[in-house]
Amino acid sequence: MPWGTYFAVLASVLSVGLAIGVSMPLVSLRLEGWGYGSFAIGVMAAMPAIGVLLGAGLASRLAARFGTAHLMRLCLWSGALSVGLLALLPYYPVWLVLRLMLGLILTIVFVLGESWINQLVIERLRGRLVALYGSTYALSQLSGPLFLGWIGTEADYGFWIGVGLLIVSPFLLLGRSGAPSTEACHVSFNDLFAFCRNIPAIAWAVSLFAAFEAMILTLLPVYCLRQGFTADIALLMVSTVVVGDALLQLPIGLLADRMSRRTLFTGCAVMLLISSLLVPVFMHTVLIWPVWVLFGASAGGLFTLSLILIGERFRDDALVRANAHVAQLWGIGCLLGPLVAGAGSQWVSGHTLPWLMAAGAFGLVVLLLRQGAFGDKPAPV
Repeated sequence: MPWGTYFAVLASVLSVGLAIGVSMPLVSLRLEGWGYGSFAIGVMAAMPAIGVLLGAGLASRLAARFGTAHLMRLCLWSGALSVGLLALLPYYPVWLVLRLMLGLILTIVFVLGESWINQLVIERLRGRLVALYGSTYALSQLSGPLFLGWIGTEADYGFWIGVGLLIVSPFLLLGRSGAPSTEACHVSFNDLFAFCRNIPAIAWAVSLFAAFEAMILTLLPVYCLRQGFTADIALLMVSTVVVGDALLQLPIGLLADRMSRRTLFTGCAVMLLISSLLVPVFMHTVLIWPVWVLFGASAGGLFTLSLILIGERFRDDALVRANAHVAQLWGIGCLLGPLVAGAGSQWVSGHTLPWLMAAGAFGLVVLLLRQGAFGDKPAPV
């Protein structure tokens, strides 16, 4: 296995996570400082998700035209330009366009990077190496806001650090081989429906995890505050969920190489259901802390196992298109999850967030009990 290429692709994708984590919080902080309301900030937050849907449809076609490695380099440098313009052009309408472009550009990096990693790894190490990707990416995103807090938010240092990361990382991909080959095709929503019908369990799990991640970063702090906790404790609870997601992916990946991946997938769905139901029960007890860890680990495990199962089934162009569908589902989950949870929290119940995750996990468990939840038997590797 070409370990150098694996770690080069891994590092280039992780640089995106760190660049987003260190620069994007500045956008919301600046808007709040300029006097914009929650709706305007929410619209700004939704722009990358729209870019995700657009970028996912273009990834395969552009990769066929430019080549996977070359296109990833172009997108990383384009992302650096977009982040730099956030610092140079501090105007709300311009930022809307730049955030949309960032969502589109960096989605192509994720689609191609995840496809390249899944193409490279050997089957007996697939679980561990894909889990390492998921774990380190989650940690890179978590490190971004922590680093931003250390350097301060008054100046534009966060933007320029993001620019530097996105300028340097493409050089890691020079001379690397083993990228999946692709055909020039546009991934449409009709193709997405076919993908969902073929492997509905993976499609459901990806959408559920996307909604989970979006809600954890945006609504969980508010949920904890409304339960009577201080801002510091609320942020600590969010960090506990993220750390549980990040650190327990490696053990899950190790288990995925030693036992049935579909059985492990079902176990994560059941654990997410149980932990979601336990959140309101243990909210004001010391037991909420291990519940938060299991909540994050089980949700993250579903996404990691989805990537592993996709990698064992698809190759080359089919693999790129499958990851493009994952990105489409991610964009849909990121758009709908916070919207439904936010509306439910305001008009139905203060515990809508964990109940919504419990409902999604229950639906996934029911789906897994049906024949054909994972489609046909995976193609031999």
